[in-house]
Amino acid sequence: MQRGALLDAARSLLSEGGTEALTFPALAERTGLARSSVYEYFRSRAAVVEELCAVDFPVWAAEVEAAMAAADTPEEKIEAYVRRQLALAGDRRHRAVVAISAGELDAGAREKIRAAHGGLIALVVETLGHLGHRQPRLAAMLLQGVVDAAVRRTELGAAESPEEITEAAVAMALRGVRGG
Repeated sequence: MQRGALLDAARSLLSEGGTEALTFPALAERTGLARSSVYEYFRSRAAVVEELCAVDFPVWAAEVEAAMAAADTPEEKIEAYVRRQLALAGDRRHRAVVAISAGELDAGAREKIRAAHGGLIALVVETLGHLGHRQPRLAAMLLQGVVDAAVRRTELGAAESPEEITEAAVAMALRGVRGG
């Protein structure tokens, strides 16, 4: 229960104040634990983020997979892949992990995050193959790049609304640079 409370506090701190807010004293204060007790659960901030990814990413991927499974055509599956990820990007589970850049994590944590993203990309490879892509894995990675760019644009507080960014990302995914 304590570990779960610490992770929940970490999500809140990262969502509210970014990297600077995630400190062991702040975690201790939010959970009512002694600062030394926090160190019993996590050795570093990177370890906290690594655990957040391990706990939250499978939930994220399952939600994307469910949205794709509910779609009928390959095009609808691609649209669901993009839309669901962008809808989830506003969730504090995601905002918390994004708050710390990969450069601040140790190599093990970065590798676990990369592996989790690889699992997400794997969800769409088969669908892209059905759409006729000769290199569906490459296409999936590029599609994820569109999603990632839309997430960053939304998080920056761009002039466009999140809905406009989502619609533009879906259009790019489905029609490419032709627009329309």
